[in-house]
Amino acid sequence: MDVAELTALLTPEGLRLLDSLEPIESTADVATAVTRLRKEGHSPDLVSAVVGQTRLRHRAVAKFGEFAQRMLFTRAGLEQATRLAVAAKHAGRFRDAGVETVADLGCGIGGDALGFAALGLNVRAVDADEITAAIAAYNLAPFGDQVSVRQGRAEEADLDGVDAVWLDPARRTAGHRETSRTRPEDWSPPLDWAFDLASRMPTGIKLGPALDRDVIPDDVEAQWVSADGSTIELVLWSGTLARKGVRRAALVIRDDTAHELTAATDAPDEPVRPLGAYLHEPDGAVIRARLIGEVARSLDAGMLDEHIAYLTSDAALTSPFVSTFRVVDELPAATKELSRALRDRGVGKLEIKKRGVDIDPAAYRTALKLRGPEEATLFVTRVGSRRRAILAERVRRPATAA
Repeated sequence: MDVAELTALLTPEGLRLLDSLEPIESTADVATAVTRLRKEGHSPDLVSAVVGQTRLRHRAVAKFGEFAQRMLFTRAGLEQATRLAVAAKHAGRFRDAGVETVADLGCGIGGDALGFAALGLNVRAVDADEITAAIAAYNLAPFGDQVSVRQGRAEEADLDGVDAVWLDPARRTAGHRETSRTRPEDWSPPLDWAFDLASRMPTGIKLGPALDRDVIPDDVEAQWVSADGSTIELVLWSGTLARKGVRRAALVIRDDTAHELTAATDAPDEPVRPLGAYLHEPDGAVIRARLIGEVARSLDAGMLDEHIAYLTSDAALTSPFVSTFRVVDELPAATKELSRALRDRGVGKLEIKKRGVDIDPAAYRTALKLRGPEEATLFVTRVGSRRRAILAERVRRPATAA
């Protein structure tokens, strides 16, 4: 979206037209909508804006639910926005710490600020990009004077009267459509500046989950977050926002339920054990937080290999921090032998997971050319000193499990 499109959209006519459109999902839907709206006499800028926003609103439902139909987006802003359920969890931490006014620096389209404002916090939102700041102001307008939005750099934000800061450094190239990731030294604001701010006042810093752990300060709480199986972010908490005695945390959100594992430091692993009847694959947030050993001890399980993140035991699934697979067979890892063995077993649809070995899963998919209705997961790994393939089927999580 550019300035002309935004100007055309932010009019009574533009907003009414946007709300009147049916969902647009496919490229064919886009072409049909553009043709119809241009025939009706709407300007090219308005047509581009409303069609683009309608498509983005459809995609945004996964992050914002029903609220997506009341919001505006940029493509890049939607990709980088915090899911509403996660934003609510973060906002709860600020509220519980006694924060009344929070500065949201690098607010994007306002996803985190929505969570803060919904819990009654006063919010000062800042974004360096003019269009993004305008969209955030629209999305946060229902909260009135409780929220202010302005364009500006995080480093220049006025923090007088602010109790705590939420900081989301820009980690991608500038733009509202296609963007690419940048190096930490090119983030805006720089990571060193963010860490300095966090040392002076309570701060939450949202970062990518793959951040080099060596750069994490010793005096902050590092919380990795996953949602419905995807590890989505790392948040570093400082000051009163960091919990006493907690330096590592894995927050796992499944559907509407949140589970958390915490520790004072990286957890030691459990001893290596022989392959059992089940594989328990830790959630990505657990792996990133290096709390695999904590989960293993809770399941009375061990490691399959000291270099990979699998647990073995004959216990049924009881933990929200793992996905459990029932071992069907142990097979050779050589492609020709494996292909023959799988075909003999009639395996069709196959998910391949590689751990601890230098094998390209794409090579297996190409070589195997499997057919049939059955579904299975193939773990290509080492069992003891041997490179092996473990054929397994996922154990469905009981709906009533904790």
